[in-house]
Amino acid sequence: MKVADHAERSRIFNKDVDRVDWHDETLWFVRGKRDKTIHQIPEWEELRNTASQIKAHTLSNLHYYLQEFEKNATANGVTVHWAKDGAAHNQIVLEILKKNKINQMVKSKSMLTEECHLNHFLEENEVEVIDSDLGERILQLAKDTPSHIVLPCIHMKKEEIGELFHEHLGTPAGNADPQFLTAAARESLRNTFLNFKAALTGVNFAIAETGEIVVATNEGNADMGVHLADVHIASMGIEKLIPQRKHLGVFLRILTRSATGQPITTYSSHFKKPGAGKEMHIILVDNGRTRQLGRADFRNSLKCIRCGACMNTCPVYRRSGGHSYHNVIAGPIGSILAPNLDMKEHADLPFASTLCGSCSNVCPVKIDIHDQLYKWRQVIVKEGYVDPAKKVAMEVMAKALASPTLYRLAGKAARTTLKYAPFVVNNKFNAWYLHREMPEVPKSSFGEWYQKNRKNND
Repeated sequence: MKVADHAERSRIFNKDVDRVDWHDETLWFVRGKRDKTIHQIPEWEELRNTASQIKAHTLSNLHYYLQEFEKNATANGVTVHWAKDGAAHNQIVLEILKKNKINQMVKSKSMLTEECHLNHFLEENEVEVIDSDLGERILQLAKDTPSHIVLPCIHMKKEEIGELFHEHLGTPAGNADPQFLTAAARESLRNTFLNFKAALTGVNFAIAETGEIVVATNEGNADMGVHLADVHIASMGIEKLIPQRKHLGVFLRILTRSATGQPITTYSSHFKKPGAGKEMHIILVDNGRTRQLGRADFRNSLKCIRCGACMNTCPVYRRSGGHSYHNVIAGPIGSILAPNLDMKEHADLPFASTLCGSCSNVCPVKIDIHDQLYKWRQVIVKEGYVDPAKKVAMEVMAKALASPTLYRLAGKAARTTLKYAPFVVNNKFNAWYLHREMPEVPKSSFGEWYQKNRKNND
């Protein structure tokens, strides 16, 4: 069954005009907060350059740093596992839980586990999973998926969340006060933290020098889960490594400023070794990352620190919604990561962009996102995954643009059609026209105007 592409899913999202408007405005507000915060530190560009160089160095020596990290983490008493893909990752998690006779696990936010579809896998194997991040918990109750990597339920209205909590948590009907709903969620999660014996976290940064991991949260839910559980499982993409602890300060200064406009995240928690009588496991996951590392044009995408800044600034994402990308990670960064996993299924995503470059401008680790979007388009066309009709249209346009004679003839034909037979263009079958107003027909082309006025001025 063919997956609905970005354009089709965007049309569904755009039917709710009010939702589209506040989705757009809210994310642009977050982008504005980011701008104000970074302008408070004069060394912002120096931080971006440094972070980008650290990541580039790490990726170029990833084999070495992965081995160093494993060695130091093991010396700290941590059990390190390697997973080639999502299925292997999920099986490792299940085996750890079975070994400890655990069938309930509390989980903090982890986009990697979303990528691996861990929750669904564990539920099929009779393991109860409770998401403790507020946004993720809302989506879990709604049986929905994240639409943003930092603000996972940004697509939902507070009134919808109020109805959801009324149904599942017993809050009063019609109460949509965010503070009240947050308190209700905390109350419902309290017993989960106290009684569940296993906790899973993601990993924001892993330090090869010390074998420790760092988890950044604003709610403290990762700390609550880990400190009260007997078993801590950390799921980590292999690209999350940085060489030394001293490098961490650079990334903590750019991460939250880029994500939410905060000077620093509320909790930056270091986990180095298991507590007395407890276990700590770190699962290093590839799942296509080494393949992306081997693509010279796209390896820089692995620098991503999952701040979501590119989503907040992207005019396409803001007005099409995260779910339109039919991929765990949406927006510009998702559009250059997804084709690496499945080029055929995600062939439409690199085209879901204006190539305006705003994503690259705000990226705190200086990923050339818009350049990679353009390069993916070339790869996808070459591999034959583009819509045949679009391919033919582009070939015709390329020939017209390459020939001055054809270009002039095409321009005259277009002006004549718009003037005397506008219905040929202005109809419901023209997807371009559906969301745009056609321009007023010019009396002549610029070339004709220039030739005429050039002669007059000679």
